[in-house]
Amino acid sequence: MKRPKSGMMRMERNWGLLFALPAILGLMIFTIGPIVASFVFSLTNWTIGGQMTFIGLDNYRTILTEDATFSQSMFVTTYYALGSVPLGLAAAFIIALLLNQKVRGLSVFRTIYYLPTIVPSIANTMLWLWMFNPDFGLLNSLLEGVGLPGSKWIYDENTAIPSLIMMSTWGIGNTVIIFLAGLQSVPTHLYEAAEVDGGNRWHKFFHITIPSMTPTIFFNLVMSLISTFQAFNQAYVMTNGGPNNSTLFYVFYLWRTAFTETKIGYASALAWILFFVIMVLTVLIFSTSKKWVHYEGGERS
Repeated sequence: MKRPKSGMMRMERNWGLLFALPAILGLMIFTIGPIVASFVFSLTNWTIGGQMTFIGLDNYRTILTEDATFSQSMFVTTYYALGSVPLGLAAAFIIALLLNQKVRGLSVFRTIYYLPTIVPSIANTMLWLWMFNPDFGLLNSLLEGVGLPGSKWIYDENTAIPSLIMMSTWGIGNTVIIFLAGLQSVPTHLYEAAEVDGGNRWHKFFHITIPSMTPTIFFNLVMSLISTFQAFNQAYVMTNGGPNNSTLFYVFYLWRTAFTETKIGYASALAWILFFVIMVLTVLIFSTSKKWVHYEGGERS
């Protein structure tokens, strides 16, 4: 038998609902509403200013069987992800290891490595646009200074994606901070026990640091993969998808379809396909994590 609620409890419940109401309405209007609307639009041939007609799964069939641009954009995005994710994780981990040392001026170095993260993404992109310039850019000037030939960087279809992969390491400040927090949480008594047993620096790194960091590596891997599959600014600001569609990222193709060609229904279907691709990749990573992610106390994910 339920006990009757007191007046104080009812008042606390009502105030709680009142304070939570803005967040609930925001979630419904700006998140769940657009998600549902985009799925409905993906089943239509709606273009901005045109009449909306229900066409079932025709958009999905066209994308998967006839749209060569879809294949190109998916290839470009996958190529970029395969290069930038492992490179970014490795660079961030190495920097975090260096920033975890006890040296003078460490806080200054930590601030320097984090600064690019707080600079707006568009400003970073404009900076790199200047650095990649084949005529007066910083990178070619450095190469010429040591007697090496210059490159066309993002202006050549063969070097465009490798150039953008290199550029992606500029914004790894957040990943470095997460790795650094993980390194500082590794129990020191494990290192002390290894020293007692005669373990050297490499033994401690491979048998204590790496296993202890696998949950952090796992988190950064998932977040980095999702982020790279949503790459957009590079194509929008720097290359416009060129040269010859070599930097046509998937999200840029989606945006161009929606707001340049005004094909909202088709673009919505592209968005849902991207959602399923990211979801499948995330599920695969989670399924493999049982074999390599180790948690304190011997528990595994």
